[in-house]
Amino acid sequence: MHTGCVARTSRRLVFVGRYLLFQPHTWPEVRLRVGRDPGLDSAPPGRPQAGPPWPTPQQGDLMPASRPTRLFPVGEVSRTGITPSSPSVYRSSTPSYSVNSSSSPTLIDVSHRLRPRDYALASLLDDHTTLTTGQLTDVLFTSAITCRHRLTVLRSFGFVDRFIRRSEPGTANIVCWVPGPLSARLTALAAEQAPPTARALRERQDRIYANPALDHLLEANDFFVRLLVHSRTSQDTALSRWWSERATAGAFGRRIHPDGHGVWADGHHETGFFLELDRGTEPLGRLADKLNSYRRLRAEGGPPYAVLFVLPNRAREQNLHRRLADRPEPNLVIATTSPEAGDDPAELVWRLVGNGRHRIRLIDLPRGHGQPGPLNPGAPRPDDHPLRHLR
Repeated sequence: MHTGCVARTSRRLVFVGRYLLFQPHTWPEVRLRVGRDPGLDSAPPGRPQAGPPWPTPQQGDLMPASRPTRLFPVGEVSRTGITPSSPSVYRSSTPSYSVNSSSSPTLIDVSHRLRPRDYALASLLDDHTTLTTGQLTDVLFTSAITCRHRLTVLRSFGFVDRFIRRSEPGTANIVCWVPGPLSARLTALAAEQAPPTARALRERQDRIYANPALDHLLEANDFFVRLLVHSRTSQDTALSRWWSERATAGAFGRRIHPDGHGVWADGHHETGFFLELDRGTEPLGRLADKLNSYRRLRAEGGPPYAVLFVLPNRAREQNLHRRLADRPEPNLVIATTSPEAGDDPAELVWRLVGNGRHRIRLIDLPRGHGQPGPLNPGAPRPDDHPLRHLR
């Protein structure tokens, strides 16, 4: 280790190795330690370690040649060389807006920064409560890095917000995105509703975070996300309608409460369905009892849509088929799947109850919308499409 001495002079710049020293004329003699990165050392004796997290010329410090690394939300760093133990992974930027500040930007202020994809993002978060970064990447982007960068920009001026869902040790944390002040205002005004207050929005966000069924919600949303991914890569297919549990219950007179409703299109054919996601936390008898509400809906003029059970493993799927064989439902179309059958719900993964072990595609389920009425919304309309802002 070599040391050197720089005498007091008027203002001038001194290069030491790859570092740049800005030396004001009012400073006394300064001793430099050459050969070590000053950013890794503690403060020299007699000089407190304070100020910004990296040196500035106004402080007479050594200026590194490169800027600090761009930081991503916890659990979403995929670049080579960065691991969860790296300090930069756990640092995240703070949005520049304040929901309680009168100086928060308005929709007019940021209108020049918004794109159709941002409108689609706002609509998805409003309709389906929360989506992860991975789900948004699959639906709206072609690059995970581009998705993270765009979400960071939108969060910086209050269009969206996020929270981190802590995962099991050894796995990446899940970042969940929720409506921010501006996207919540946008979707409310577009629906001719009063925008939520700052307090109401914060309570809504906290309620999502505290929801004990959050994992169930994310998994149900992922089912529909996989259908949207399929439609992005397969010509002539589309998820023409995707309704949340809340929207589905309202549209069908609160007779049923599935985890979601969708209409899948392939060419000129469409098939509707209700999703029942099972995570293995309740007895099979309770799953079978859910069919009672679908039977009543059908008898009162509801559509002849299939009821799809997504089960956590093949053994539970087989046991459900045995249970349903003892109580047939001739007026209902019931199909099941499990991860062992495949992860693309549009493909040959569905097993019809009462049709042996043969697997069929989603579009091959019995089709038809029935007669529109108070308990039957009929065929999808253009504004039912989950990505209508991009069409």
